[in-house]
Amino acid sequence: MNISWFGHSCFRIESKEGPSTGSGQASILIDPFSKEIGLKPPKIKDDIVLVTHHHYDHDNIGEVNPEGFIIDGPGEYEKQGIQVRGIKSFHDKSEGKERGLNTVYIIKAEDMTVCHLGDFGQDKFEEHQLEEIGDVDILMIPVGGAYTIDYKEAVNIVSQIEPKIIIPMHYKVKDLKLDIAGPEKFLKEIGLTPEKVDKFKIIKKNLPVEEMKLILFQN
Repeated sequence: MNISWFGHSCFRIESKEGPSTGSGQASILIDPFSKEIGLKPPKIKDDIVLVTHHHYDHDNIGEVNPEGFIIDGPGEYEKQGIQVRGIKSFHDKSEGKERGLNTVYIIKAEDMTVCHLGDFGQDKFEEHQLEEIGDVDILMIPVGGAYTIDYKEAVNIVSQIEPKIIIPMHYKVKDLKLDIAGPEKFLKEIGLTPEKVDKFKIIKKNLPVEEMKLILFQN
């Protein structure tokens, strides 16, 4: 599995195979943004595109390839052996009254489980949500605050989910026009030394066994 980050909450996951097919390739793009946020949007060439919620910094799907499969909300989906489950959550601490709903996605490919939290805004997960999420190998979690959980809340969420690998996202980077915090406070609070990468490649047998691993993408 190869993971690339375009900034904000936008990742591309390239998988050699799904959990059930044993063959084939698939590309998944999560939360493509529009150029208005100040960053360069990815060219959308993917088989599957996930949208966690409808804000311009997460749902730029106007140029999706006609054969691309758009997943936009809770439910269970499968394409090319990739299993995706969308779980309802809230974008704020007021059950959606301020910013609406957000979908947490669980992606299963190459016998690994990736969880992307979108613009998760609850102060913690409810028990029924944790049961739906299940065991997570790789967690993509917002840490910049303002529109999502902040760095302290993110650390608490990590302790609820207990992933093997943590990838922070949705934080301030160069040229981003949104007023959110950088990753520094989260990195200090989580207390792990990050492995800094441009791209991240992982196979199941190389997942950490005991201690969590922190991956920080370079931008």
